[in-house]
Parts: sequence; structure tokens; C-alpha cells
Amino acid sequence: MENGKNNLYELVKSFDVAMLTTLPSKEMHARPMAIARLDIGMDAYLITDTDSVKVDEIGKNPHALLTFQSAKQFASVKGEITIEHDRALLETMWKQIWKVWFPLGIADPNIAILKFTAHEGEYWDNSGLQGLKYVFDATKAYISGERPKPDSDRHNKIKL
Repeated sequence: MENGKNNLYELVKSFDVAMLTTLPSKEMHARPMAIARLDIGMDAYLITDTDSVKVDEIGKNPHALLTFQSAKQFASVKGEITIEHDRALLETMWKQIWKVWFPLGIADPNIAILKFTAHEGEYWDNSGLQGLKYVFDATKAYISGERPKPDSDRHNKIKL
């Protein structure tokens, strides 16, 4: 399991953005969010405005999903979000580009940290040698008229 956790982290650590999906009621709501920090255990920190809809949604239901996608790598992580107002932590993560959203900068009183605590993750990796193996398996399946068999080297589900 520890290896799966490390593989998941290695796969997504270079992502700058993830899709955050909340479920405030019967309707899911997804939006892209900049990743302020990602820990090896897949806990993530996102920055938001305290007056945003997502803060209200998290107040109704803290369960959330983060998804990551590139052309050949995909991951989803289930967890819960808490809203933090830790200014010292914010200072360690602050990026000047966020002034676009917070014109007062790091001193903006409406900045909050969304701390995503991961519980379970899944990832699919079709890059590198795994990608070549996938192409071979897909070609073989196409020629034989059968579906390719799932490969645990490319798809993994882990508890975090």
C-alpha cells in the first residue's frame, strides 16, 4: 500500500491544478482549483475566498473529490475538506500570482485555506513503458475482437 501511495503522489505531484468536486446536495459541483501544496500522503491545500459558493457547499457536506488529468495520466482522490484560517500556513504557501484573485495580497481578510484530507485514491498511468504495454494490449484486443483485461500496473486503487 505504501508503494501505491508513493506512486499516486509521484503521478500527481507536478500538477498545478485539480478539479475539486463537492456534493452539497443531490447535485455535484466541480471547478478547477490551483494546488497550493500537496503532501506525500495526498493531503492537499487549496486557497479560496471565504465568500465563495464552495465554502457554503463544504459547510453542507465536507466530502469531496479531487481529480487530476493529463494526456496519459489520471487520478482521483476522495476525502474531506476543512476550512482553515491559519495565516502562518498561508504565508508558507503564498504565490504572488494569487493577487489576481486577492488584490490585497496575502493580507486579504477573505482568504481561507481549504485543507483536503485524503482517504482513498485511484490512478491510471498510461505513460512511458505502461503506455507501450497499453498500446500492445489494445492492439491485441482489437485484432482478437476482445476487450483488453484491466492491468493493475496501470490502474490502482489505494486507501490513504
